[in-house]
Amino acid sequence: MTVISKETLWDGKFLRTVLVRYSLPGSPDVVREWEAMERVGCAGIAAIVPITDRDEVVLIRQFRPPIGGFVVELPAGLCEQGEDLESAAQRELIQETGYAAGSLHFLAEGPMSPGASSEILSVFAASGLSYVGVRDRDETEEIEVLKVPLRTLNDKLAEMHGQGDHIDLKVYGLVELAKDFLQRGKRSSGSSGD
Repeated sequence: MTVISKETLWDGKFLRTVLVRYSLPGSPDVVREWEAMERVGCAGIAAIVPITDRDEVVLIRQFRPPIGGFVVELPAGLCEQGEDLESAAQRELIQETGYAAGSLHFLAEGPMSPGASSEILSVFAASGLSYVGVRDRDETEEIEVLKVPLRTLNDKLAEMHGQGDHIDLKVYGLVELAKDFLQRGKRSSGSSGD
């Protein structure tokens, strides 16, 4: 596939829509068009899977205007120009939950909604959490912080969904990925002293 051009259709404060013109290898002379969304002034998106020493995952619940309802999700936010993703992850974790990570571990990176957006999400597992208080929260966010034991997570999410909350689908897979990563780390550090 070859991207021929991008034309801005609409430019907002945080988002822009673009018309992408492209061709496919089987028909290089046929120009196709696709509408997409891009972030403005953003160097990426960092999401954090914070897991406490008591095996609780820290989630957030907030109203999301595009959905028109409350969403239970992982702490996440935009990486500012010139900022590295790990610093953005630590900043967003504190802003949204009040917890700082003793350690951040890169887990995965990939597109969030590749049919509609150019957004790439970078995900970190956070361990060694300590409560430092919420700092510099965005004025547009009203966030409820939830600490849910890993062993009852699916039941709690089902309960919240039953009460009308939307559950961000990334929660299910990314919590499992972080849990597996952190458990492998515990096993390998525990076995070295035996």
